[in-house]
Amino acid sequence: MTRTPLRTGVVGVGSMGRNHARVYRELAGTTLVGVADADPAAADSVATEYEAEPYATAALLDHVDAVSVAVPTPFHASVVERCIEAGVDVLVEKPFVEDPQRGRELAAAAEAAGVVIQVGHVERFNPAVRTLASIVPDLDVMAVTADRLSPPDDRDIGDGVVYDLMIHDIDVVCSLLDADPVSLSATRAADGEYATATCQFDGGVLASLTASRVTQQKVRKLAITARECRVTLDFLDQSVEIHRSSTPEYVSANGDLRHRVESVIERPLVEHAEPLKRELAAFADAVRDGTDPVVTADDGVRAVEIASRIADGIPAEDHREVRQ
Repeated sequence: MTRTPLRTGVVGVGSMGRNHARVYRELAGTTLVGVADADPAAADSVATEYEAEPYATAALLDHVDAVSVAVPTPFHASVVERCIEAGVDVLVEKPFVEDPQRGRELAAAAEAAGVVIQVGHVERFNPAVRTLASIVPDLDVMAVTADRLSPPDDRDIGDGVVYDLMIHDIDVVCSLLDADPVSLSATRAADGEYATATCQFDGGVLASLTASRVTQQKVRKLAITARECRVTLDFLDQSVEIHRSSTPEYVSANGDLRHRVESVIERPLVEHAEPLKRELAAFADAVRDGTDPVVTADDGVRAVEIASRIADGIPAEDHREVRQ
């Protein structure tokens, strides 16, 4: 049975919002109806490029079934609230909100109104992450490390490095382990543009996260140390490798007894795809089917709660509960 395309729009058409508009235009199950932006010229430009209409936000909400919200973070809560009041399902870019309590209030309001909220943690839809998620349940995980490093950027990025970069890995690690950290510590350098955090989970699993906007190399990598193996993931290459050591043996060569260990590297098949396209397709499915989105408002609140403690530079000796 052919489904009627979902009428979609985008509020906020900066660099990220423009990509949302492009994907809605390309997806078979969605129709880009219009866009809105505080800068009318920007809205006009994107609307023209993707054969849509420029609207004020209120007018856009009258014409669509679902929208992406890609405005600056301080305006997320107010725009999402308007979407809920209009009965329009919403995908809001990360970080969900500035204040976790405000996020919980929005989640409750959306549930009462029957409105879907999905939070834009796009790395959940990276094919390599999806492959890794199928492997983790079979592992006895001991530790996780994640590095998300970038060179300096001339753009005006309102969010600090933790909310801009590290929050991706906070969400990915919590989803992979299906748990919240019970304690954490954090340090910062380079005027807050370089941050590290150590999170401990039930069972003793340790996660070490690093984010930087002052590193002269772009790196997006995650590694899991398990008793059975070490698994490495490259977000940019969309690749996964499983490193194992075979049983060590002693061999005799020219009368000498030598120790030898053979390393085995497995490379699971990863079907490459654009994460944003998968994210918006999943959002459209949740809207049409009335199902929970892959990344819920509660997930978004959790990531913000943890990021806020890290960004505040928690002393290493402070190991209070992250969530009450």
